[in-house]
Amino acid sequence: MQVHFIHPGHSYLPELEAYAAHLRPWGHEARTHQNASTVPADARVVWWMCGRVRTMDHQRFAQAFQVHEYASASVPPCAWAKDQIKRWTQPKPSYRLFQNEWVRQRLGFADDVPWEFREMGVSSTFLTPPTIQGAAEFDMVYLGDMVRLQHFLPVFEGLEQAGMRTLLVGSIPAPLQRQFQAFKRITVTGKVPHHEVPAQLRRARCALNLVPDRLPYSEQTSTKLLEYCAIGLPVISTDYRWVRNFASSNPAAIAYLPAQASASAYADFFRKTRDMASGPSPDMGGWAWPHTLARLNIWKAAGLAP
Repeated sequence: MQVHFIHPGHSYLPELEAYAAHLRPWGHEARTHQNASTVPADARVVWWMCGRVRTMDHQRFAQAFQVHEYASASVPPCAWAKDQIKRWTQPKPSYRLFQNEWVRQRLGFADDVPWEFREMGVSSTFLTPPTIQGAAEFDMVYLGDMVRLQHFLPVFEGLEQAGMRTLLVGSIPAPLQRQFQAFKRITVTGKVPHHEVPAQLRRARCALNLVPDRLPYSEQTSTKLLEYCAIGLPVISTDYRWVRNFASSNPAAIAYLPAQASASAYADFFRKTRDMASGPSPDMGGWAWPHTLARLNIWKAAGLAP
């Protein structure tokens, strides 16, 4: 059977690769589409990575088992309004997946559609120890959404003032390139294939988890923090609800940035934490994608499990 995943956005979703690997031993093939027009009308399983789903597209697959997956609530601007629009206008699927209880309550669907939670996972490449580990080339590494770094420029100014070398894994969006060119101690890798990311992270002694303390980000899983912990890196993070909850149940080495500080205050903070040790490392084996996906009931509900 072919399982058709519809992902209209531009963000990288590692779960799509994990789904394909999970389905393969059962003889199924996963196909990813940017829009519904390339999905055949006789598809048996259509899996929407929501976004808005147009009713006319949904109706074209009326005979299919249709999944609506909400790995995140809507993001600003107008995040709350967008979630309300989804609540009242989204067509009714066969099954829903939510990242967590907050996302489910935020969307607030009041019907009898079966649902369950699907947490984020970690690729096995992050859990495999390196064969050789030399001295760190960089003091800090950042992995993740580069657009949001516009809100954290004083943090990078503080790193510069503290004389620290920083590695950014990914590509700087055009509107930010001029600002980051002014930083002399920052190296940008450009786009990196996902399987090469662990080697890039291991080039640094510490990792940055820069997440705004605002909805929906403050209530949702930070995939990059999971990956940092799987590598065994200590983490310097912004202070928000989800990361505090994670740290309370996982013995990770996490230090918290002061909120909305000046560049010089950030520089003082980084100097004080320069020798931050790795400390205890949480056991991230349970976060590996095979374990995360094996816990789901959807495979039987959709007729995919043997």
